[in-house]
Amino acid sequence: MSLDTVVDDIRDDAHARAEEIREEAEARAAEIVEEAEADAEQIVDDREAAVERQIEQERDQALSSAKLEAKQSRLEARRDVLEDVRDQTEQAVADLGGDRRRELTRALLADAAEEFGDEDLLVYGRPDDQTLLEEIVADHDNWSYAGEHDCLGGVVVESDASRVRVDNTFDSVLDDVWEDELRELSSRLFDDE
Repeated sequence: MSLDTVVDDIRDDAHARAEEIREEAEARAAEIVEEAEADAEQIVDDREAAVERQIEQERDQALSSAKLEAKQSRLEARRDVLEDVRDQTEQAVADLGGDRRRELTRALLADAAEEFGDEDLLVYGRPDDQTLLEEIVADHDNWSYAGEHDCLGGVVVESDASRVRVDNTFDSVLDDVWEDELRELSSRLFDDE
């Protein structure tokens, strides 16, 4: 064998070995690229799922917040309507006049007087009702008009002897009725289920 043949054999073996190494490297590189692409797909899928969850969470939070805000707006509107109804009712009560006012005032005063028996009574009332109250108390020896009380009408009666004070004003009656009937009123006004 000649030296040229040996060199050619070594060269051929080296080329074959280099080709084999190159093929193994390409196969390994393809394997690494495939694994990296699979990992990248998994990362993308995980991120997309996380983003979807976050979007869903934020949507739910926004929806809950909007529902709460709408509920608060409805409650504020209802409160405003009820305040308007209360104001209109107070105005209607304050505007009562004539025989109806006289009749109600007499009834409230008589009811308050029952708390005191025969004691001397001091009667307070709305400034506009002074003449009416003086007329009513004039019918009783132990009753006297004592002055003004800030109210829609009716009376506040007290006695020095017992230190008792009875508030039978239209305001107090309206407060009691309002409290007792508020649920029914709200149901009628807002068609609650």
